[in-house]
Amino acid sequence: MITFKVDNLKSMSAQLSAFAELLKTAAVCEDDIFLSRLVSSELISNAIRHGGEEAEFRCEICVDRINITVRASSFEGVELNPPPPSALAESGRGFYIINSVSLNGIECGEGGTLTVAIKRTDKN
Repeated sequence: MITFKVDNLKSMSAQLSAFAELLKTAAVCEDDIFLSRLVSSELISNAIRHGGEEAEFRCEICVDRINITVRASSFEGVELNPPPPSALAESGRGFYIINSVSLNGIECGEGGTLTVAIKRTDKN
């Protein structure tokens, strides 16, 4: 399990780079690393940019999937399935992208916890 807390975008970037390296050492393929980092970045940056707060990150690497969980109080009551954004929109595409690449969409838990599962593939 991988965990960390961040409260700014610079430290988020450093933590996600370390996260990607840990996924590599766990023999996760490049496509799954890319998707995991994309989902993580979208969730964490939403918490920091829109909530102005710290985000708690947790990742569990399973045989068939990668579970990514981010907790931030600003996620409580958030709309998880907003209408599709315009292709030319400069923002507002994060949850749409996450829902598009995840196994079951974004799952909401208690205390502002959002969890996303990424299906693992066997290609390297």
